[in-house]
Parts: sequence; C-alpha cells; structure tokens
Amino acid sequence: MRQEKLILSPAISRLALPWYNTFRLVYGHPGEELAVQVRCQQAELERALHQVSRAVARRSTLPVLSNVLLVAEAGALRLTATNLEIALSVSLPADVEESGQLSVRADLFTDFIASLPRQEVTLTASPGSTDLRVTCATAKARFPGIPAEDFPTLARIGEQPPTATVSTELFREAIAHVVFAAATDDSRPVLAGVLLEFQGQELTLAAADGFRLSVRTLVLPQPAATALAIIVPAKALGELARLLPDGDESVHLLVTPHRSQLLARSGRLEFLSRLIDGTFPDFRQIIPTQWRTRVTVDREAFLAAARRAKIFAQANNEVVKLQFLPGVSDLDPGSLVVSAQAADAGETQDLLPARVDGPEATIAFNGRYLTDVLSVTKATEMMIEMTSPNAAGVFRPVGDESFVHVVMPMVLGTV
Repeated sequence: MRQEKLILSPAISRLALPWYNTFRLVYGHPGEELAVQVRCQQAELERALHQVSRAVARRSTLPVLSNVLLVAEAGALRLTATNLEIALSVSLPADVEESGQLSVRADLFTDFIASLPRQEVTLTASPGSTDLRVTCATAKARFPGIPAEDFPTLARIGEQPPTATVSTELFREAIAHVVFAAATDDSRPVLAGVLLEFQGQELTLAAADGFRLSVRTLVLPQPAATALAIIVPAKALGELARLLPDGDESVHLLVTPHRSQLLARSGRLEFLSRLIDGTFPDFRQIIPTQWRTRVTVDREAFLAAARRAKIFAQANNEVVKLQFLPGVSDLDPGSLVVSAQAADAGETQDLLPARVDGPEATIAFNGRYLTDVLSVTKATEMMIEMTSPNAAGVFRPVGDESFVHVVMPMVLGTV
C-alpha cells in the first residue's frame, strides 16, 4: 500500500544567499547635543511590536537578530525585525522631536510595553549612548541597546513602482489555496516554496510537494510591470498572509532587480522575504486535461465525511476510499461513498448524494490531503475528476475556475 507521487522535474538550485549589510546610526546633527525623543501611544506601540516580533530570530549567534530596530523619523516610529529569512517593518504615528535609530532586545522590550497602561509612552536616547529609556505614567525603564549600524540593511519599496498590485483579501485567499501543498522539508528546496508567476494581468500561485499540486490564478487590476516567475518560501508567504490587514487595502509586490527578494507593502506594514533560487516544475503539464468519471458533491458534507473517515484511516496508512456510483434515473443522479477501515480500529462509511457523470469508479486518497483541499475553499460544491484508480484525481470548486488541485492516489493493489 503506497502513495503515488507526482512526476516533477528534478531541477534544483541552492537557496538565494540571505542579505546582510549595515545601517548608519544618526543622532541629530554633528555638534548638537540633542537627545532622541519620541512620544507615541502605548496601544499602537504594543500592536506594532506584536507584529514585528514574528520575524525576530529566536536562536541566533548574532545578538542583533534578537533585537527590534526603532527608527524615529518625521511623524512616525518605524519598528523592524528580521531573522535573515524574512523581515517585517511596521510604522506607527509618533511625535518625534529628534530623529535617530537604535535596536533593543525584542522580547524584554515587548513584554515591558505590553505591561504599561494605555497612556502616552516616551522613548529617549542620549547622544553617544546606546541606552533606550522608556517612561509611561509612573513607570520607567532602561534598555541597553545595540547601535543601529550593526542591524542588517533591508530593502524597502519606497517610491519605486511595484511589480504588481493586488487586493489583500484576494491575495490572502490565494495564498491559503496553495501554501498547504508545499513540501515541509528542504530536500528539494523549490518544492518548499510557492511559485508566483506574473504574466500580463494574471498572477498565478502554485505549490507542489510531489504528491499533490495546488494552483490559483488571480486577475490583477493592472498588468504586471514585467513578466517573471519567482519562488517564495512557503513559510514566509504563509506569514505574510497572517499579517496582511483586513479591509479594502491593496498589497504592493516588488521583486528586487536581482530577483533575490520579494517586498510587500500594505498600509503601514512592510514585508521582505528572500527568494528560492531554482526552477519550479512545469505544473501545467501535471494537470490532467481529460476525465472518465466526474462527481459533483456538496463540499461541506464531503468534508465532514472525509474527517470521519480520517479517524479510522490513521490506523491504515491514511487510506480513504471514494466510490462514485452513477444513478439510475434523473431523480437519482448518483452517490459518493466515502469509507475507511483498519483491522484494529474498525470501519466507517458515508453515503452522500452526488451527481456522477461517467461509469462507476473507485479511487483512494490520503485522508489528510482530502480534508486539506476541502477546507481551503468556500465553494458550495466540489467536483472530482478521475481517469483511473492509479492516475491523479483533480479537484475543482464548482463555479470557480481560478482554483485547481491535483492529488495522486493511494494504490491498493486490487480496488
């Protein structure tokens, strides 16, 4: 009993090297003895720290990567953190009397700010000192810092025209439709990433782990500035999806000139990720173009049945069997049988009403793969297409041609 695997091109290149450079530390103007002084609201500062903390390195031989960089500039305080895989930057409104920048230990600073009352917070740093002093109501604290010049330089979008602009809601949804299908190990680096293909007014996202393939296409409001394809680490893209703000915001995407980094900006949030160097498999050749049997079934009922079957399938290599039974008349269009069994655990079976086109057929899938794809779409009905028990099955949400998912079957020997 084994899981069939998608046949993918073995082309692999090593990961793009992480960025690392230096910042320039500035405290006022030469000859002036003005201290850096910033006033902001505790709630805004706490929220920003919570966001950027997701990029703080938890274990690193470079102490500065455990820090958050504070940059005081005209009318804003910008917080930045990086683990050299991703970087996050969030700006918040602030009253800045003197600009400057300094990095402090992220965990202690975040915990302290979270403990303060919802009042104004004052941050000060004396010229020539790396200490940051915090005052709020009756509370005072001093944090030893590291000069900003030791913090890695991170690219920013700034005023550059983006490669593409897309709705945050649609982009977040598209990421959810594909990121789960990426490989979770680095044995083949390109498969641990998500392909982003910019072509005209379309942005296509694709991910594959060798056993399944997920593809989602978005229509851009404006054509992409250039046609290109990049591979973004799946973990980084998933992190971006969690951080994107709700509402009608747009996210601006910019690929750096050497195609080594992806920058994203939405509202006050800026995100940066390294890219994976390599060639993604030609996913369009993997998607079957014909089918012999096709079933259309209520997605929520199918998902519930698959979850029940997965309980028993865990004791039998995750095998969940699907039987497509054509109906005998227009009043009985057919049914889908979802079942699983294990010698020591027992068995389960669900009989679901469905519309079956083509002859009776049986196919088996990994139960987790079934629940994964059925969970990410909001479609009312799901369509499954197959040609034989040993060939890939194709899942398509009814009424949504922008999403397609391909899964290789479990081979049972005799079905």
